[in-house]
Amino acid sequence: MLQTQTLYSEFSGYLAAALDALEAAGTLPGGLNRGAITVEPPRDASHGDLSTNAAMVLAKPAGTNPRVLAEALVAELAKLPAVTEASIAGPGFINLRLSDATWIAELRAIAALADAYGRSNMGGGSTVNVEYVSANPTGPMHMGHCRGAVVGDALATLLEWSGHKVIREYYVNDAGGQVDVLARSVHMRYREALGEDVGEVPEGLYPGDYLVPVAQELAAEFGDKYVAAPEGDWLILFRTRAVAAMLVMIKEDLALLGISHDLFSSEAELQAAGKPEQAEAWLRAHDLVYDGILEAPKGKTIEDWEPVALPLFRSTKFGDDQDRPIKKSDGKWTYFGADLAYHFQKAESADALVDIWGADHAGTVKRIRAAVAALTEGAGKQIPFEVKLVQMVQLLRNGEPVKMSKRSGNFVTLADVVREVGKDVVRFTMLTRKPEAQMDFDFAKVVEASKDNPVFYVQYAHARIRSTLRKGEGEGIVPADAALDRLGEEELALVKLAAQFPRLVEAAAAAREPHRVAFFLYDLAAALHSYWNLGNDKPEKRFIVAQDQALSGARLYLAAQIGQLIRNGLAILGVEAVEEM
Repeated sequence: MLQTQTLYSEFSGYLAAALDALEAAGTLPGGLNRGAITVEPPRDASHGDLSTNAAMVLAKPAGTNPRVLAEALVAELAKLPAVTEASIAGPGFINLRLSDATWIAELRAIAALADAYGRSNMGGGSTVNVEYVSANPTGPMHMGHCRGAVVGDALATLLEWSGHKVIREYYVNDAGGQVDVLARSVHMRYREALGEDVGEVPEGLYPGDYLVPVAQELAAEFGDKYVAAPEGDWLILFRTRAVAAMLVMIKEDLALLGISHDLFSSEAELQAAGKPEQAEAWLRAHDLVYDGILEAPKGKTIEDWEPVALPLFRSTKFGDDQDRPIKKSDGKWTYFGADLAYHFQKAESADALVDIWGADHAGTVKRIRAAVAALTEGAGKQIPFEVKLVQMVQLLRNGEPVKMSKRSGNFVTLADVVREVGKDVVRFTMLTRKPEAQMDFDFAKVVEASKDNPVFYVQYAHARIRSTLRKGEGEGIVPADAALDRLGEEELALVKLAAQFPRLVEAAAAAREPHRVAFFLYDLAAALHSYWNLGNDKPEKRFIVAQDQALSGARLYLAAQIGQLIRNGLAILGVEAVEEM
């Protein structure tokens, strides 16, 4: 079952009908742009349940005073059976207070839709390609990759919830110099597997022990055939085998986080298919690539820098400080040149593109966005393209920086962290801050049982609800909607917050910001815990009230729907909802 209308979209419809009525009466001119009109919760809950800026938005183009228009709108909206009060605040904001019956109906809607509550068809089935992780295939996943992996995966699910088709893609950078270094590192381990004392790992090679198994396999298969052979005889073979082994390891590491991609695209295959040449040809035909000479790098003089003519993309046309080469002096593609061709390829099967990048790539965003805009327009359709930058995570243990992993050689592996604290802790924690903000991940704090730990706080709210429902069942009391009209102000406040979830999902999807779901879940958990605490001093406020089975059934019904909503939100984030703690 798909939720096609939310309480907020329903009232947006009522507002549109009220505006239509004012147009028909001649109070409001027709044809005004209503795109900036919102229906949302007021910032101060004491002002009402819903707020709209319609009068503020339309007054100026309508040639009238906002409050005058607001008065006319209030008169229309007050006719709605669900509205118990319509008032004007400030220069012309309209606040609505809704009947208890409206909120009880929304509570029943949560129960009826269950795990579909919050889903919508906002995306209309359009396809969004979300590319995330895309680390060089030179070793296991480390915590530098983790945050982008979680953000990208949660965003993909969020987009699916809002009615998009999603392609989860991983771009394998297997055509650059780093994979040649990988092959040489494996060759050293191959010689070691055959009994050679290779000593300390030379600087510039990958030192991690994770290369030993692939080297041993090569030694078993080929013996000493390539020990003294020239590099040209074994480089491609060792590179191919090493990249394949690293991809298996990467997929296993990501699986620990509950992440799997639909597509792994190879940079080497992209280049073999001539995609960069196709992109260059189109850009040249539209005077966006030309042969030119770069300025000397800062600090270099003509004596120690040889100017070379290179194919340059006109980045300055799009606000960059200089035009950028798409090829190197040796004829190989630059990372930028290969990247723009890759995005051209992605655009062939998607209606929109989203990349999740590390913040260290911020300098390349403007130029790749410009190139993608030019290429996709040339392909006959303008493809929206966004880049979300993710800051690094600092690992701490009781406030002290975590030491590097011996196995990896110079970093902390994702697998080690997940095995220590669990997938759910890692995933939820990575979404407790905006991705562009710095983050500390303290092993002690992320497993702490306190309100200050969002992971625990949200999980505990769900566990509390499940425990309460089990207790009720043990006493012969089950969730029931027969006496929902007995729910009071405190209980309905929970419903009002829960009712924001579908709107929140759509807004988070449109903004490409899955962390908003984590923030919402924390607020919902806080509201649940606050209501729970009322019963500590007032037994009549508990979910299960002795000698009042009807009220207890209604409150358990409420609790069950809040639990459902927490599960829905956690499902978007890829986190399990625990039954007990």
